[in-house]
Amino acid sequence: MESEPQSSTRRIAIIGGGIAGLSSAWTLEKARRSGQPIEYHLYEGSGRLGGVVASETIDGCVVEGGPDSFLTEKPAAAELCRELGLGDQLLGSNDAERRTYILVRNRLISLPDGLMFMVPTKLFPTALTPLFSWSTKLRMAREFLFPPAPATEDESVAAMTRRHFGQETVDRLVSPLLSGVYGGDASQLSVRAVLPRMVEMEEKHGSLSRAMLAARKKGGAPHSGANRPSRNSEAARARSLFTTLRGGMQQMVDAVAARLAPGSIHLSTPVRSIVHNSEYCTDPKPDCTYSCGWTLETASGQESFDGLIVALPAWTAASLLRPVDRLLADLLAEVPYSSSITVNLGYDIERLHGLPPGFGYLVPATEKRRMLACTFVHAKFAGRMPAGKGMLRCFMGGTGNDRLLEESDAALTETALRELSEVLGLRAQPSFVRIHRWRKAMAQYGVGHLERMQQVRETVAHLPGFALAGNAYQGIGVPDCIRTGQQAAETLLTFAQQQNSAATCAN
Repeated sequence: MESEPQSSTRRIAIIGGGIAGLSSAWTLEKARRSGQPIEYHLYEGSGRLGGVVASETIDGCVVEGGPDSFLTEKPAAAELCRELGLGDQLLGSNDAERRTYILVRNRLISLPDGLMFMVPTKLFPTALTPLFSWSTKLRMAREFLFPPAPATEDESVAAMTRRHFGQETVDRLVSPLLSGVYGGDASQLSVRAVLPRMVEMEEKHGSLSRAMLAARKKGGAPHSGANRPSRNSEAARARSLFTTLRGGMQQMVDAVAARLAPGSIHLSTPVRSIVHNSEYCTDPKPDCTYSCGWTLETASGQESFDGLIVALPAWTAASLLRPVDRLLADLLAEVPYSSSITVNLGYDIERLHGLPPGFGYLVPATEKRRMLACTFVHAKFAGRMPAGKGMLRCFMGGTGNDRLLEESDAALTETALRELSEVLGLRAQPSFVRIHRWRKAMAQYGVGHLERMQQVRETVAHLPGFALAGNAYQGIGVPDCIRTGQQAAETLLTFAQQQNSAATCAN
């Protein structure tokens, strides 16, 4: 009796060792462990994994060079941590003390209670706040009664905010909030890509204030992440807005790397070129197509693979993919990026006794300062540093400020200390300073981003055994990158199964 043909082992390459690429590798590793005939190799050009996720411990304090947490409401990151055995390391933000300030004319003003991103939902806190002028407050009141017509095409977040609440709301609220998340410009960011729920609310209700109040009654209002919840709020007790890992976000990176197949990780191995071998089996049966795949060239030579995942920044991916597909490369090259700098300053806690309560403050561009924001790390997360220690985390950079990357550590430190002194009255010298520069690391979802991504998907669909992952496509946060990495791996696993079926039916 003739035996059935055995499935061939399919080789998949991953380019990029950030959290998206690692997430792809872990998804493939789980498939391999389950018995699927998969071999994968991850290529990282630098000498470390994690991309912008970078943690270290200094004087007992957890110092984050990149993202310090992720949104709890996006489940992919927490689910991955639990899969990796890190569930007991998950730590929620100290939301009972959450308060965020906006710097206005060198004065820190607390965001009023009930503010959902740019939308006021409580009358008296909005009426009493010095954050807005009376003309803006009247504009907010009129918005509830006389909503503007929804936009028929994509527009910037600033344009949508201006239509509803006026320019002062853009300058003092929306721009600093988005700068803190994207390092971007509200006048450039697409409202449909960045705030899709706001667009849906406007289309349904017209008035964003009425829409938000209706959503709150149903328990589904999106939270801005900036306001302090009521101490008696059941939602606040049940779930914190932000989640991190006790030992640093790097724990997630290290846990994935430790569980991947031996020999599957190739550090300090940049991929020099990619070739797509578009050859097919000569006599396929219906629904039976077999692709010979991809060839990658590194300093070690050439390697052939059945499938390829590119988990790089879009601008880097564009350079590699230009010989493969010029249209795809052009689309990826059009995704703008901003750069950022984090300056972590450690202190003995008694030196920080004059800080206001809360998580920190945001700086509008109208203030003409170099710092975009400052987080009071010891207040945001409990248990990440020893008793008696505190830390401030300062952000610089953003759209149009790449020149700051060229400044020395001493100059950046001096800038941070000067502005902290002017804003907080802080005169103490830090016990340690740690600076990280991230060049062109934050994708900017400009107006038309969704249409561009649709073109990207259509183009990728014509490349068998290929997928993209990273922060340029479906969200810039850690959970978003994890999700795109998982989806890319699942696409390649499906393709590998199709290849094996094709090889079988061709025999």
